Amino acid sequence: MKSSPITNTQIRRFATLFVCMVILAPSIRAQVLPDADPESVGFSADRLARLDAEFEEYLNEGELAGAVILVARKGQVAYHKAFGSLDKEAGVPMPEDAIFRIASQTKAVVSVGIMMLQEEGELLISDSVGKYLPEFLETTVAEPIAGNGYRVVPAKRPITIRDLLSHMSGISYGYGLAKDRWEEAGIQSWYFADREEPIRETIRRMAALPMDEHPGVRYIYGYSTDILGALIEAVSGESLADFLQQRILDPLGMKDTHFYLPEEKVNRLSVVYSVNEEGELERAPDPGRMAGQGHYVTGPRTSYSGGAGLLSTAEDYARFLQMMLNGGELNGQRILSPSTVKLMTVDHQGDGVFSDPGEGFGLGFYVLEDVGERGSPGYVGEFGWGGAYHSTYWVDPSQELVVVYFTQLLPAGDIDDAAKLRALVYQAMVE
Repeated sequence: MKSSPITNTQIRRFATLFVCMVILAPSIRAQVLPDADPESVGFSADRLARLDAEFEEYLNEGELAGAVILVARKGQVAYHKAFGSLDKEAGVPMPEDAIFRIASQTKAVVSVGIMMLQEEGELLISDSVGKYLPEFLETTVAEPIAGNGYRVVPAKRPITIRDLLSHMSGISYGYGLAKDRWEEAGIQSWYFADREEPIRETIRRMAALPMDEHPGVRYIYGYSTDILGALIEAVSGESLADFLQQRILDPLGMKDTHFYLPEEKVNRLSVVYSVNEEGELERAPDPGRMAGQGHYVTGPRTSYSGGAGLLSTAEDYARFLQMMLNGGELNGQRILSPSTVKLMTVDHQGDGVFSDPGEGFGLGFYVLEDVGERGSPGYVGEFGWGGAYHSTYWVDPSQELVVVYFTQLLPAGDIDDAAKLRALVYQAMVE
């Protein structure tokens, strides 16, 4: 049978359909966490509304300027609200898509990048860091001298990639016994946005300084993930920004996650506030340094901090966490295998090493091991972390739960908002 020729009208229809598919494809891909009625995913809407009253009270009492909360369950958003002001003095309300400095929440994203490289056969986390960053082949440690001072001795073994992922490298933020050496080198802060020196060069100089402890001895929070960022650059041959963009952020549709803000998004960056000595909320200085407003907008845009450099939105970060909850996949994009996610979210330190009761530490996340010992709501297997600007998040696999809380408060004083958030989320879960 002879087929009928395709008419011009049919061609136009096909062309129109194709154009529509191209235009709509990004939005289709972006809609990975659809909204849901709270009851359909096991929440009581009335109980979940207690979050509204509690966080409005923080605003009324002058303890918070603004915040965004996102709660997702079973892959659907049950609660996503903005409170207060993006910029209190200018009278700008907080939008749900506000952009926040997420500081140490960057660590989870960079840790995932390292695990991707292991899955591709580019490295093993048991490898010495010096295999890829030669300056780390032999490092030193500052040991105390009885009475006063310290001496510098060779490290007892090489630092491994796994040591960096689990913060067992012995490397702090430069405030240990040899803090004078770190201060002299100009490396004594987690904040890198104002630096004109590329992160690879900073890390190269860092390797020559005395560390706080021998590798593998105890948990010390510090520059470990910044070193992982430099390692990604060395192994991949790309800048950390390009690697994360192409391999994690774009595939997950994290369109508002950046090291430095594009000009058109500057008006969505939440202002940083501080609690002063009188316990009052005040706008952080501008220009300032880590608590200031400007370097992510007007800085040199040179240094990519794997430990604390990213900016993001609650929705973007929830996508990243949902990927982890799903065993490494989101919306048809596989970032990691389920076995790698499992490896990252179990304790890698042993009993009593991590200081928080009831918790251990995996490869980029704390891990809840004993609910009673911790003494706050949750389920064994929960993992999460937070950031210096008072943001926090957690994932509860047993409850298919993702919670993201973003605010900008540094220092935060003794506000109990994160603990209240946890209590109010779990009390609202009735199924």
